[in-house]
Amino acid sequence: MRDQAQRLRQMATERAGPAPTDGARVLAVTSGKGGVGKTSLVANLAVSLSGRGRSVTVLDADFGLANLDILLNLNPSRNLGHLLRGEAPAEEIPVEVVPGFRVIPGASGVGEMADLDPAQRARLVHEAGRLAAGAEFFLIDTAAGIGRNVVDLCAAAGEVWVVTNAEPTALTDAYGLIKVLWSRDPDARVAVVVNGVADEASARAIHDRLDRVVQRFLGRRVGWAGFVVHDDHVRRAALRQVAFVTAYPRCPASRCVAALADRLLGRDGGAAGGVTRFWQRLAAGGAR
Repeated sequence: MRDQAQRLRQMATERAGPAPTDGARVLAVTSGKGGVGKTSLVANLAVSLSGRGRSVTVLDADFGLANLDILLNLNPSRNLGHLLRGEAPAEEIPVEVVPGFRVIPGASGVGEMADLDPAQRARLVHEAGRLAAGAEFFLIDTAAGIGRNVVDLCAAAGEVWVVTNAEPTALTDAYGLIKVLWSRDPDARVAVVVNGVADEASARAIHDRLDRVVQRFLGRRVGWAGFVVHDDHVRRAALRQVAFVTAYPRCPASRCVAALADRLLGRDGGAAGGVTRFWQRLAAGGAR
């Protein structure tokens, strides 16, 4: 059995060739609870970064739902499952949304990353780096919750934004997710984005409330990434299946996302090897 697994790895490596190296900033965006605006944030952040001349690739890693496809009105013919099954090369998977912003659809045909067979793991490591070739930012839109895929993706990324809002259940679930992430990887850089608030003061108060709980029970501080205000333009853009930073670039929510993009551009993220290294860690179960 071991010889067969080694042979499968060798075959996948020979077929795929060496993976390119890169220095992309890798950031997983996640949430403890669904419905807090995580996917909308990722999509609009990517558009905002690409509008500043940066190359961005987003992995739709909510493998059970295609929310990113729906939000941006995409109709991909290929997804990450086609790559893992050897049915399409990496270059055919990404979909261009706007110049500088591409999406890797991952909703169909992908189960738990930890359950990949040896050939799929080898293919992922040796070919998947081409999925985000040339990207300066690689954003991962995970599923909500504390499932194995979510934790593996966040551990492989190393830098994580947890999106939450003022709802008590959202804050409780955010704390639970942060606890699990740090249990898995104590060195993970975790920060919070507060969504759907009235203003920055409200967002800071919500973050401080969560941070006090984290300090009390985990003995450390959780970072502050930023906030997005409640804005009806977000709903209007969603109904049109366009990014609100494109449809309403001067609305309050768009200005908040612009501030988040500026924060990413102005702070070292410690990419730790970029996209290729991310896929290697993911194929190894998120190990660093």
